[in-house]
Amino acid sequence: VQLQAFGGGFVQAGGSLRLSCAASGRTGRTYGMGWYRQTHGKERELVARIHRSGNAVYEGSAKGRFTVTISRDNAKTTLYLQMRSLEFEDTGAYYCNAWPIPRDWGKGTQVTVSS
Repeated sequence: VQLQAFGGGFVQAGGSLRLSCAASGRTGRTYGMGWYRQTHGKERELVARIHRSGNAVYEGSAKGRFTVTISRDNAKTTLYLQMRSLEFEDTGAYYCNAWPIPRDWGKGTQVTVSS
């Protein structure tokens, strides 16, 4: 599976961003896909996931603010993360990957929220 996230940038607290992730390869064999975040000095953590059924689950502060969606077109899968009411603590590098067992990490996208 090849993964690349897009859409990060600088945003003021309270603003919104929409991240995209292009996933190619055998994504159909994964149980689900997830968005992960790595902030400075911390381990990468799961932010949101979406199961093959379409059911989405959010972690911690992402609840009520983030929305994960997925589209599949033959061998191409696109994962989205709509982020609203962004907070300084949302700052970090965002990656998409399979869930529950991530594959090789692709290129992430940096989100920087100014307080």
